[in-house]
Amino acid sequence: MHQHPVHQESSRDSAVPPPGGPAGAPPSDATFALVFQQAVKARGLSLDRVRNRLAEQGIRISLTTLSYWQRGRSEPERAGSLRAVDALEEILALPTGTLRSLIGPYRPRGRVASQAHDLRTSHRVFGENSLAEQILGDDFGSLNEDIGTLSIRETVTIDENRRLSAIAIQQVLRATRDGADRLTAVHTFDSGARAVRTTVRCGIQGQVRFLPEVSTVVTEIEFGSKLAKNETAVIDYTISVDPGDGRDDHYERRTRVRLREYLLHVYFHPAALPVVGHRYYRERSGARKSYNHRVVLDASHTVHAAAGRCPAGIHGISWEWPGADGA
Repeated sequence: MHQHPVHQESSRDSAVPPPGGPAGAPPSDATFALVFQQAVKARGLSLDRVRNRLAEQGIRISLTTLSYWQRGRSEPERAGSLRAVDALEEILALPTGTLRSLIGPYRPRGRVASQAHDLRTSHRVFGENSLAEQILGDDFGSLNEDIGTLSIRETVTIDENRRLSAIAIQQVLRATRDGADRLTAVHTFDSGARAVRTTVRCGIQGQVRFLPEVSTVVTEIEFGSKLAKNETAVIDYTISVDPGDGRDDHYERRTRVRLREYLLHVYFHPAALPVVGHRYYRERSGARKSYNHRVVLDASHTVHAAAGRCPAGIHGISWEWPGADGA
């Protein structure tokens, strides 16, 4: 797992003046991202430590969100995020209003990104106040807004204890504007996860955050360079899981955009084979399955679902274990 470096915290008494002078306002060309980044560095804090300091005040902001703020990929917008900004000024020993004054006006998502990435579309697929939204905060609605997914191929491995033990994912991506440099992915494991390990075959491993209390990992896969608009990239990574005590009976992919191709391939251990499986599709979170067709286990103990011109929504495969109670 990726671990964040531990920095020694400098004294609270030594205030860090904002750029532009000890008591003056930031210069006219200063940005929220730059001032935030410099203040964090000057205080000798890691973003993980900043997140913990916020949590001590009852303010929960994800590490991904803080990273986005620091890199200028997004700015605080919601009331909870603005409260975090006020707390950050105290934590980073900045004069009151330093960071607040640098936040730009609210920008409706639809004006800067396609409809596929606005909050309403995300809620349609993930549901209101989903776990992903709770983890990502302000960045949920604009997640990966600078890239589009052309195709996804993922292979799921189910072990002898009927638990998901690995996911291998390959995605073909296209930049929707200049400057795209990474993909952020959120994976939740229904049967639980004690630990995860991410291995990147194509791309560069960025930040990884594992939340064992909700069996979820947030991982960044960097492209290695900034893409020009319409330029494509391929990423290939595997998440290995130390499973919890539950059992898995389905796997699904939620997509906010139409895909040219989607392949879901599930491998079962020879000692733990299901009695029946179905591929399915749901148009939105909470909707009934509008497509539910049987899939047959092949000679390699696998089932798959392949679709071209795949609509936005929820695509998955479910299976039933031997025994009336699934035991």
